[in-house]
Amino acid sequence: MAFYVKSIVVLTPILLFTCSAKAASNDGSVLPFPPTPSASIAAPRLQDSKHQRRVEQDHLPKDAPNILIILLDDVGFGLPDTYGGPIHTPTLSRIANDGISYNAFHTTSICSPTRAALLTGRNHQRVGSGTIAERAVDWDGYTGVIPRTSASIAKVLGDYGYKTAALGKWHNTPATETTPMGPFTLWPTGEGIGFDYFYGFLAGETSQWEPRLFENFNPIEPPQVEKYHLSEDLADKAITWMRKQRAYSPDKPFLMYWAPGAAHGPHHIFKEWADKYKGQFDDGWDALRERTFERQKQLGWIPADTKLTPRPETMAAWNSVPENQRAFQRRLMEVFAGFVEHIDVQAGKVIDELDRLNIRDNTIVFYIFGDNGASAEGQNGSISELLAQNQIPNTIEQQIDAMNQLGGLDALGGPKMDNMYHAGWAWAGDTPFKYTKLIASHFGGTRNPMAISWPARIKPDKTPRSQFHHVNDIVPTIYDILGIKPPRVVDGFQQDPIDGVSMVYTFADATAPTRKVTQYFDNNGSRGIYHDGWFASTFGPLTPWLTISPGLAAWDSAKDKWELYKLNSDFSQAEDLAGKEPQRLSEMKSLFLKEAETNNAFPIGAGIWLRIHPEDRAKTPYRSWDFDATTTRMPEFAAPGVGRESNRVTIDAVFGENASGVLYALGGASGGLTLYMDDGHLVYEYNMMIIERYTARSAQKLSPGKHRIEVGTSIAKPGAPALVVLNVDGHEVARADVKRTVPAAFTASETFDVGVDLGSPVSLKYFDKRPFPFNGTINRVHVELQ
Repeated sequence: MAFYVKSIVVLTPILLFTCSAKAASNDGSVLPFPPTPSASIAAPRLQDSKHQRRVEQDHLPKDAPNILIILLDDVGFGLPDTYGGPIHTPTLSRIANDGISYNAFHTTSICSPTRAALLTGRNHQRVGSGTIAERAVDWDGYTGVIPRTSASIAKVLGDYGYKTAALGKWHNTPATETTPMGPFTLWPTGEGIGFDYFYGFLAGETSQWEPRLFENFNPIEPPQVEKYHLSEDLADKAITWMRKQRAYSPDKPFLMYWAPGAAHGPHHIFKEWADKYKGQFDDGWDALRERTFERQKQLGWIPADTKLTPRPETMAAWNSVPENQRAFQRRLMEVFAGFVEHIDVQAGKVIDELDRLNIRDNTIVFYIFGDNGASAEGQNGSISELLAQNQIPNTIEQQIDAMNQLGGLDALGGPKMDNMYHAGWAWAGDTPFKYTKLIASHFGGTRNPMAISWPARIKPDKTPRSQFHHVNDIVPTIYDILGIKPPRVVDGFQQDPIDGVSMVYTFADATAPTRKVTQYFDNNGSRGIYHDGWFASTFGPLTPWLTISPGLAAWDSAKDKWELYKLNSDFSQAEDLAGKEPQRLSEMKSLFLKEAETNNAFPIGAGIWLRIHPEDRAKTPYRSWDFDATTTRMPEFAAPGVGRESNRVTIDAVFGENASGVLYALGGASGGLTLYMDDGHLVYEYNMMIIERYTARSAQKLSPGKHRIEVGTSIAKPGAPALVVLNVDGHEVARADVKRTVPAAFTASETFDVGVDLGSPVSLKYFDKRPFPFNGTINRVHVELQ
């Protein structure tokens, strides 16, 4: 700890040494700590016995800080006005002004892997998280299962005495394990992760208006308030939890992981927040990028000699956008900007509560502005973002026509659409770097601003920290602060090595040499390696802003062309030195392969496997199910694929006069299917990602009493047309020809529900009646995949 005392000149050296020595004196190599022996003496007779309460051992320094980690989603390096961007971020500015900022901090370029590395201090593939949870495949680095051999920061600090809470987006539980039957080991409060409390959603995204929420292990519906928004709910829940923690365990410090869904798609926000940015993006993304770049240099956030990298050849220029589409594209960016400012303001409410509780001074705040770069997954701009993930061809004219039927431009950001902005805005949001989220080879996908504030220990300093660091460095930094050695054994599991390095040496010295020597990056075949000031990388096969990446199935990683950059003189990766330094490049490529093998990153490109082989997606082994009205909130990835493969659904139910309500539904407003009763008529609707809707309706009403309804769906393969036939008591009453189906999934977090349509409603016909419960009795719903 000698370097720690020396480097943090604002600390009291004696106090710091005393705290660290005390923590280290408790052997934390094996967790949990053994119980403190009883101090009482038990004799055969009560009157001969001595009672004395044991003194529980304290394993933490007396002034151990509270820890708040704020992690935003899908926001890029060039977005916050704190550092020169166009979006107002007062809370980020507040943390930066109270502390220090980092302009060379890195993520993994994608959601689940970044979160796994952040929470464990290990490289993402070492902890089975080479891709997002929904795309997990069965190679060790890509299973989506964080192993018990890599204990989370919540598990370790909980054993040391911290109270812990996670709020917001989780996205690190296998998609097929998010049902009420678990297993719950890898849920946030499960024994494999170790948080005391969780409130949020398990999937990669959810509606901000009707989120699919869980509290600990329990599915819950959002509060029924007049103006609900998930980001505000998460701030309120964080405040409530902190107040309870102060009331019930004021002697304990806390760890809070506050990771809202914003600003991941869908971009949902109140109209007045989007209106704040009216007219500010009228000249398009190319001009926005130029303005941002100049402000970044003026603020000293980037070096004065930084070069602005060019727009990728396959990405549209603003001046190529037809005039009749520009209002649509501008409004999408205005909505996104309002969404980002809104979530930053909600983070401010959490910070305000630290002040109210008088604990701000000894709370260290890590504000990480993004788990990857800004997202190009909206491609050409969309009102239904999973069109892109499903690789469904569409046109902007289709998008605008569908939007106009839902209320026009003013409806963007509202509950009837899952809108996502054009990839050009994401590229501008990653200024001055090349590329976007999903690209691990260039800093547009991996470099995110971070600010750290700890008033009791860190002196404010405007000088950016430019040491090369990674999200896996947060855990060892916290351990260093507390004097904790990474445990050797946790819950009986021998622990994997920590891959990150402590950042404490940067707290009081903005110019200290980087202590991180090597860091590899890999995602979907795009990859890179940092070593001692140099960076070698290759783009890989996947282009996020294209609906279909050409040559994906034929791609050979051994034939990729690599680039080489000298970072201390090339902040933005603008000058490729591969031709001038072939020997160094060869050595860097060999080093990447060594790191990749050590960290279970083979096979390179495993993250794209399901794009080529969708039949191998994670799914339950079942081919038939029996449900009734108790079946609700069944996640789509665990539910029957009634919208993507041939199936037969048989319903035995009792109907009243003019029966109404949902019999079953899968998905939500952005895409799904539903079977419901409308004033006695049987109605089926296939909502093909908003842009197309197919319906079948019985001509006659169903008479009161018992009926057997059969829905037969014939689909040759996922994505192909479907024939849907409705039968009542053995007689056909309606049919629908669905011209194309969804090949992968309707949504990320919506569910299969019987007797009701929870979350956002599949059909506009009952939007105002949601959740539109069936007013009869459902005895049985049998689903058979054929």
